[in-house]
Amino acid sequence: MSRLINPHLILGGARSGKSTYAEALVMSMAPPHRYVATAQILDEEMARRVREHRERRGTMWRTIECPVHLADTLLALDQEPAPILVDCLTLWYSNLLLSLEDRAVKAHISSVCDVLHSARSPMFLVSNEVGCGIVPDNALARSYRDLAGWANQRVAAACRAVTYVIAGIPVLLKPR
Repeated sequence: MSRLINPHLILGGARSGKSTYAEALVMSMAPPHRYVATAQILDEEMARRVREHRERRGTMWRTIECPVHLADTLLALDQEPAPILVDCLTLWYSNLLLSLEDRAVKAHISSVCDVLHSARSPMFLVSNEVGCGIVPDNALARSYRDLAGWANQRVAAACRAVTYVIAGIPVLLKPR
């Protein structure tokens, strides 16, 4: 079944259903189910979102928090062949952008792509498609949009499957 080809990038807009779809893909596989969370809880609203995600997933998932060093985390998890869900790359990109120099940011993204090329474990990665909106009005937001677009292209190239989720409907982009 093509939806279980991996590594698998799941793209979509905000609240498109991409995380729920990715979780269902992982849940269709034998446990243990590992969830790599890139979010940093910096305010009450984000704390609420994290709680909602955890409650939706339930106790069948092992959560690993990883705000920056994603390639190292994936390499370590790949030692045990069990499904891994990374949610989400766009939060990870913002963590990188705000904490590292440009060259280091791109090196981290390239390292994750290297891991994807050699992964033995099923890996599913969630990311927002941020390039469909208006041009942001400030330099930081434009840098973020440009980084996310560049990085999503590289991750999509490293993945054997890519799905775009629109209004809860998954559309397989790769393979065709």
